[in-house]
Amino acid sequence: MGAAQIPHCENVMLLMLPGIWIAALAVPHGIHTYNPYLYVILAVLINTSLYGVITFLILRGRSYASITKTSVSIGFLAMSALTGCHSASAPTPAPSSTTQTTTYPARPTTPPPSFKLFHQTTDGSFTLVTSPTATDTQIEALIYQLRDAAHTHTFDHLGIPQKVVDVRDPMVWFHIYRGPKCAPEKYTDGKLPCGASYNASGDYTFGGGPNHQWDDGVILHGEDHQIELWNPNAPYKP
Repeated sequence: MGAAQIPHCENVMLLMLPGIWIAALAVPHGIHTYNPYLYVILAVLINTSLYGVITFLILRGRSYASITKTSVSIGFLAMSALTGCHSASAPTPAPSSTTQTTTYPARPTTPPPSFKLFHQTTDGSFTLVTSPTATDTQIEALIYQLRDAAHTHTFDHLGIPQKVVDVRDPMVWFHIYRGPKCAPEKYTDGKLPCGASYNASGDYTFGGGPNHQWDDGVILHGEDHQIELWNPNAPYKP
């Protein structure tokens, strides 16, 4: 029981030192008292005495000074090992890792607004124009309508040529504007109608890389803020 009272010492060989065993048996709770160094000093004195006798028997032919020096050295070695156990710092706990979860808005139940195919390019870029008063929720509904058409091959029903979408290389883009004022900015060669910034209200992208079914939909609030409507790397669900 007494030896088990020695805390913070994981070196099993240290427990084999006779002085520690004897001191622990003599003073079972000494290491936890107000002055634990008395316990250490007692253990060192016992070790010094015991190893002094052993050293004397082994080195009988040597001088007394040599025997004393050897026994004291052994005692201080034991004291250093013992105090070293208590000075060791506790292991630093590993930092906990947290997984950041991205949340996406629910699909709106609002019907999509009517729109006009304002312009298209040969590389698969479509500009769509809705009412100037269309809400964010209506723009979201329109983006979901485009997504459904992309995965069900029904763009022709929306007045968008399906064959252009089918030959995408590697993707097609749909840029949605509120009203026609800023809509020409994606293809004009002259002065930009609304300045140098991008003024679309929403974007839908379909296809890209090895996965032709990859798609992404965002609501735009200026160039510095956009809202992802779904996880673009997740499989499509109607």
